[in-house]
Amino acid sequence: MDLVFADSPQGGGDVRNEGIPSWKAYLLHTAGDRKQRGLHTSVTLQGAELLAVVASESNLASALLKVFRNRGAAGMDGQNVEEVAEASPRLLPKLRRELLEGIYRPGEVRRVWIPKPGGGQRGLGIPNVVDRWVQQAVLQVMEPIFEPTFHRNSHGFREGRGAQTAIAQAKAYLDEGYTALVDIDLAKFFDRVNHQRLLARVGERVSDEGVLKLISRMLKAKVAMPDGTKTSTEEGTPQGGPLSPLLSNIVLDELDWELERRGLRFVRYADDANIFVRSERAGERVMVAVRRFLEKRLRLSVNEEKSSVTTPAKVHFLGFRFGRTEEGKFGAQLSAKSEERIKNRVKEMTPRTWGGSLQGCMDKLNSYLKGWAAYYRICSEEGASKMRVIDAHIRRRLRAIIIRQKKRPRFLYRHLLTRKVPEKMAARTAFERRGVWNRSNRRGMTLAYPNDWFHERMESLWMMWVRFNPPPLVSSESQLSFAF
Repeated sequence: MDLVFADSPQGGGDVRNEGIPSWKAYLLHTAGDRKQRGLHTSVTLQGAELLAVVASESNLASALLKVFRNRGAAGMDGQNVEEVAEASPRLLPKLRRELLEGIYRPGEVRRVWIPKPGGGQRGLGIPNVVDRWVQQAVLQVMEPIFEPTFHRNSHGFREGRGAQTAIAQAKAYLDEGYTALVDIDLAKFFDRVNHQRLLARVGERVSDEGVLKLISRMLKAKVAMPDGTKTSTEEGTPQGGPLSPLLSNIVLDELDWELERRGLRFVRYADDANIFVRSERAGERVMVAVRRFLEKRLRLSVNEEKSSVTTPAKVHFLGFRFGRTEEGKFGAQLSAKSEERIKNRVKEMTPRTWGGSLQGCMDKLNSYLKGWAAYYRICSEEGASKMRVIDAHIRRRLRAIIIRQKKRPRFLYRHLLTRKVPEKMAARTAFERRGVWNRSNRRGMTLAYPNDWFHERMESLWMMWVRFNPPPLVSSESQLSFAF
């Protein structure tokens, strides 16, 4: 099997250490040293050669540089990324020797719980930094082997693919008339992956026993719970390590090709899959067949509460639903869950008891809204209209903070006068008895703090969407035709 490895980091073997730490100069030099690596850009990997590539000094150096860029929390041993990186000139040769001799053993994985957007908690496993380092080294060698074999309709955790490509493909199927959706949600997928089946799938393309044993040890690493108890791992791929996304795609690639064999149109992003059929009846038949395949063949469970045969307007796929545009085609829109989540998040970030400056609150909102708008920029214009409503809601919450910070009605009244609000209007707003929320939308507050005032100080979701989706340019020839 011929593998093509990514080019070495910029600078190659000629890495100058001016202005950078000595450990980083060491890693950059080692990552780019082709002679020391002893590998060609294209190599044939057979037998025990694959472990040698994983444990090569250049691969380990580039892997640690990647882990350092990604940062992340410390694991059970308490070492952070900076400490491991600084000790890399000493640790790298030691780690290389342990990998080649087969004596490397992963440490315990620290379990943390994070709230899920839809309620409940999701468990994340945080390996030690050194173990993340090894996982990244394995990933860099295994990914070129498996990536070309994955189905084209798999969009999660793959270079050049993502939510945007998944949504674009979903819209294409809807426009073709496949408007009944089989929405499949796997119950605790990352916790229930069968190790034996996973290793068998990896073994179909990786014959190096050393690499297979290394992956097996990673999968079976003990998990340290928050209460101090330690549990052995017999199934699952803990979320939190660099290798977990690739392993999950290896498992579900079998599902992808089964759907292909059945002639079904589908889009999958990690463990979130939608199958597109022409009718609800066909969708029910597909749901039964896919559930049987997942449970009998892959030994995975379908979340019955979250899986259904649904319509484009009701689906929640990667945060989107689908609706018709003015042209009659399908466009992406905010799902009901996504709309509820951003409103809840804004509510958390704009408490009426906010004690800092209003600009500080807006700055905090800005960083969140920019990331949110960048993700949802693929909404159609009809879908983006909801963003105007959310913008108005945010401005009203900020006006409510201003009212609370003035403490007393008479102080608010004086403040509104300084904002050039007419006396009668300021009095009606300040001395309104129906509460802060009601007063936040009174004419006196909107005159004192108009929309333009906020636009000068913080981002607007709608305006960001417009910047992401500029209208098409009209040619001069078309403009002349309109003139006549």
